[in-house]
Amino acid sequence: MSIEAVEKILSSEHRSEERRAAARQQAKDLVAAAERDGAAGVSSVREQADAEGKQLLRQAEERAAARAEVIRREAEEKAEALRTAAEGRLADAAALIVERVVR
Repeated sequence: MSIEAVEKILSSEHRSEERRAAARQQAKDLVAAAERDGAAGVSSVREQADAEGKQLLRQAEERAAARAEVIRREAEEKAEALRTAAEGRLADAAALIVERVVR
């Protein structure tokens, strides 16, 4: 084999190795970019889920506060009705006590 043929083979092998190295680097770059994009996507989804969770919690708290206000108002109305009824019977109760004590 002539030196020229050996040099051509070595040169061809060198170019081939350079292409393989470039392809490996390109593959590494693609994997790194995909990992970055994936991490960014996961982060975005987490932030969105967190925001939606906070919004749902805020809405639930608002509904609970409104319901608590309705219950409080109903309890006050019932208490006032009981107080009014008790005050109405107070005079009768006092008269009954006086009547029993005086006898």
